[in-house]
Amino acid sequence: MNLGIKGKTAVVTGGSRGVGREIALSLAREGTNVVLTYQDNKEKAKKVVERINKIGSRAADLQLDLLDGNAVSKLIGKSSKHFGDIDILINNAAAWPTSYIKDMSLREWKETIQINLDSVFLTCQAFVQHCLSKKKKGKILNITSQAAFYGSTTGHAHYAASKAGMIAFSISLAREHAKDGINVNNLALGIVDTDMMRESLQEKNDYYLNRIPLGRIAKPSEIADIASFLVSEKANYMTGATIDATGGMLMR
Repeated sequence: MNLGIKGKTAVVTGGSRGVGREIALSLAREGTNVVLTYQDNKEKAKKVVERINKIGSRAADLQLDLLDGNAVSKLIGKSSKHFGDIDILINNAAAWPTSYIKDMSLREWKETIQINLDSVFLTCQAFVQHCLSKKKKGKILNITSQAAFYGSTTGHAHYAASKAGMIAFSISLAREHAKDGINVNNLALGIVDTDMMRESLQEKNDYYLNRIPLGRIAKPSEIADIASFLVSEKANYMTGATIDATGGMLMR
């Protein structure tokens, strides 16, 4: 299937590892140029860029601290210096700290919201301004979680709150800019085999598996191909939607 995104340029936050890495590679296989961000591991980011170049697409990496609001707000502008206009924004980067509410510090709460939600507001705002100034259409995909609907029982209330906020924000953004040709959707993930989850999976594998009707953990590459579809020309009639890729954890 031709997704119609060959030659376009995408920004993928947290694109050096896990789901973000696979999304970047999936887009590259469709002929999309990719600007991916990383926090502190330049070598991992470089390896993704090298793989994308071998695929035949173009890529660049940018270091980004999601706690630095000024830097986050400039991401789209910096990215456009590499391959021109930005057509696609995928907000994938996130923090998943562990702390039960009774023990959680206000600082940890605020930092989680800042990384997972404030950064999404800032990148989306900059991307919308970019599209409007160029009088061009665009696609935004925000990666959320089943925890946005179920909450957390394992010490991730701040994460769940940030991901629930992302959904409401995305719907509002989709309503504001549908007539401008800017589509905004969410992809809700369940349990995915990434380094962020690996320690928890090793400690509580049976607990997590028992929550998944399909009975297995998702591979990052499975999620990536769904993401590529959602920012493609095949998804032009979708906006304000949240698509579930949870192995049945969410059934709606």
